[in-house]
Amino acid sequence: MIYIGLTGWGDHDALYADLTHKKDKLYHYGAHFPIVELDASYYAVQPERNIRKWIKETPDNFKFIVKIHQALTGHASVEDFADNREQLINQFKAMLQPLHGSNKLGCLLIQFPPWFDCTTAHINYMMYLINHFKAFPISIEFRHDSWFTDDMKEHTLTFLYEQGVMHSVCDEPQAGHGCIPFVNRITHQDALVRFHGRNAFGWTKKDMTDQEWRDIRYLYDYNEHELQSLAKELQILNKKARNVYVVFNNNSGGHAAGNAKRMCEILNIEYSGLNFKQLKLF
Repeated sequence: MIYIGLTGWGDHDALYADLTHKKDKLYHYGAHFPIVELDASYYAVQPERNIRKWIKETPDNFKFIVKIHQALTGHASVEDFADNREQLINQFKAMLQPLHGSNKLGCLLIQFPPWFDCTTAHINYMMYLINHFKAFPISIEFRHDSWFTDDMKEHTLTFLYEQGVMHSVCDEPQAGHGCIPFVNRITHQDALVRFHGRNAFGWTKKDMTDQEWRDIRYLYDYNEHELQSLAKELQILNKKARNVYVVFNNNSGGHAAGNAKRMCEILNIEYSGLNFKQLKLF
């Protein structure tokens, strides 16, 4: 089955034209898509009350792709969030348990930074994280192209297969070492695909604040030809994988929701069991 959705549920105004209360966004989102990427977990371990609330607001067959904490991938310092790395890992694992127990965890997304290149030390650290989170489905996303050079690609895919984790298939700009090619291969019974857009200028632009970086980096609207081509790639994966989780991350200009809806049309997908759509009566 192909699950199509977006990264986050708060920034997609096109979905909420009839919404009266902003607190109902996730419920309303669940009337459109069966999957979402949870980004809040990247910035902070979420309290159990939030997780329970999100479980309650989403359909029974809904899935969350949970992004791992930034301090566990080298994007931030562990000391800013916990006494040590293992404490933070244990807190994050506890956060995942309700989602996993309710069968709403699609996978844990471990996204490494652009400077996380193919070295023995980095492979060992990957294994460290995999071993700590082995009770959960895991997907690993690279950003440095050294993992997929001609002489390393097969080694990388074999490593992920042997570790029992998903390879995050990415569509993103091809703009130097801080990006990876589109490698439409599976290393697990399930697959994760993330569409970041193809804004090469925004991907490599320097001297930006974090907010400016997010606003520019993912500013992209997939055209019809690109969506048709990507749909064919998803169909290939769907023949090999049990589930294919697809998230559109080109949010900056509000294009992700429209692109995801169009992808559903191209693939002739109509999801059942979603939430009822709320109507604005006054």
